[in-house]
Amino acid sequence: MITNMPRIAIAMHDYPAAVAMFRDVFAMPVADFSDQTVASLGAHVGMCQPAGGSNIELMAPADPSKPLSQALRKFLDARGEGFYALMLEAPDPNAEADALLARGVAVLPLMAGAGGRDIHPRSTSGVLVRVYPNDSVSPGPAYEKAAPGLSGIMRVIVATADASLAAIAYQDGLGLQVGPVTTDDERGVRTATVRPPQGGVIELVSAVDTRQPFAAAIERDVKERSGGIHALVLCSDDPGRAAAVLAERGVTTSTSPAGATVFGARLLFEQAVARTAERVPRSHPEVEVAALQDPVERER
Repeated sequence: MITNMPRIAIAMHDYPAAVAMFRDVFAMPVADFSDQTVASLGAHVGMCQPAGGSNIELMAPADPSKPLSQALRKFLDARGEGFYALMLEAPDPNAEADALLARGVAVLPLMAGAGGRDIHPRSTSGVLVRVYPNDSVSPGPAYEKAAPGLSGIMRVIVATADASLAAIAYQDGLGLQVGPVTTDDERGVRTATVRPPQGGVIELVSAVDTRQPFAAAIERDVKERSGGIHALVLCSDDPGRAAAVLAERGVTTSTSPAGATVFGARLLFEQAVARTAERVPRSHPEVEVAALQDPVERER
């Protein structure tokens, strides 16, 4: 049983620059675990830990002799910097892998030195999913929120060729709670929301009306990259101001919608609580509000 979505990883070449960007420019608390992970995994690993939702994990290859470093290098060479993997948790990843295999999910063999099990992107609409043991992260330190005042990951937008088929895969394959597939005329897409028990939510989208900019961007992702993670949605009390603050600090931002792209990863900013709650079924209005109040966790 999947119990949590603790983090989503971004792969990059320049790890120190990424840590500096998220810590000093985005004003997020960042825990750097490289002193442990370079020796054990051959990769730099850091965790951005703003309050609410899921964490942003920073990863970069370091030791070419280690499997994780090799996997990151292969990804970077093939696709460039950007979203690398979506992390889930289960009580026993190997037992969960057996259950997923029985349901037809393409689970990969255990990678040497890995602490979790990988699911091939063909089973999850182009997203590399990694299943780790429960409590693979621990609470981060308290911090005083500073401008631009962004939350953790409240929503992961996944570009798919068909949101209805993707919803079946996430519900029947991964065993996650998935809401009804609906049409969002404003954005020109079909959409379904996946709700892990903890962390942010996953929005599966497919293009319907490509005259709408969002739908056109989703269709490009599907055609050019076979889908996958399109963007991470972070919340702010004032999304426009958050984008403006980042622009003042040298980050290229957009205002409609508010957001920024850093290290190949698209980050969108939405109104805290009110905007996110619009995408919560009326029967569960408390889900996103509670998510904003939950303490953030980080990798041990």
